[in-house]
Amino acid sequence: MSRTLTRLTALLLAVTLTGCGIFGKEIDETEGWSASKLYSEAATELDAGSYEHAIELYQKLEARYPFGRYAMQAQLDVAYAHYRAEEPEDALAAADRFIKLYPQNPYVDYAYYLKGIVNYNRSIGFLDRFIPTDASQRDPGSALDAFKDFAILVERFPNSKYAEDARQRMVYLRSNLAMNEVHVARYYMKRGAYLAAANRANHVIQHYQRTSAVDDALEVLIDAYRALGKDDLAADAKRVLDLNRQEGRFIADEVRPEKVDLARRLWDYLQLDEN
Repeated sequence: MSRTLTRLTALLLAVTLTGCGIFGKEIDETEGWSASKLYSEAATELDAGSYEHAIELYQKLEARYPFGRYAMQAQLDVAYAHYRAEEPEDALAAADRFIKLYPQNPYVDYAYYLKGIVNYNRSIGFLDRFIPTDASQRDPGSALDAFKDFAILVERFPNSKYAEDARQRMVYLRSNLAMNEVHVARYYMKRGAYLAAANRANHVIQHYQRTSAVDDALEVLIDAYRALGKDDLAADAKRVLDLNRQEGRFIADEVRPEKVDLARRLWDYLQLDEN
């Protein structure tokens, strides 16, 4: 009898250690859940800040019910969840996937806007959240990506509710990209690469008009031409600089747009909670 009891105790212990499963198979509590149930639970987890669990539930929803509005919304929510979980690469991949699968969807503007915000925040950087820094001195890669994302949004969806904010961020990003070119030109000056500095400065003057960086670019251009012995060109650049300053044509630095409170926007639009 004691031997039988021992075996039963061992079996019960094994069941407990495998998470109440039998023969090593774990029980999935979501098995049999409907699409609406999965979506509702995932949304609840997302709103509570449990991003990893929310992503897991959304992925189960997409796998079990790949068609329909719940799966469509789940893809956008997954992108947003990755964004909130500070997983930018996954957020961008999820947004791109939605854009590829639903290019004509009425809410695709949100996907482009989300991509822009993800890249915009990447361009700001971690330290800048706590210590104000000059964003124009950082690698412009993410800033360029954000600018392109916002540009697509504004061009394709000019009446989108996100378009105005995107335009403001494009102005700020453009100013920073211009100043980045100026920093590079100054670096070339320090290294004695005067022709390269002049070319960079001219690039700013030609392609980033109506930014404060043009003022700085003209100063660099004057110094570069003088260093190259091109005094006539330096004098011409000096006249342009003085004239524009007298006319007040150089605009002030753009104020950085406030941090966006990006949220899961489409729940109310699709009225998924009414089913």
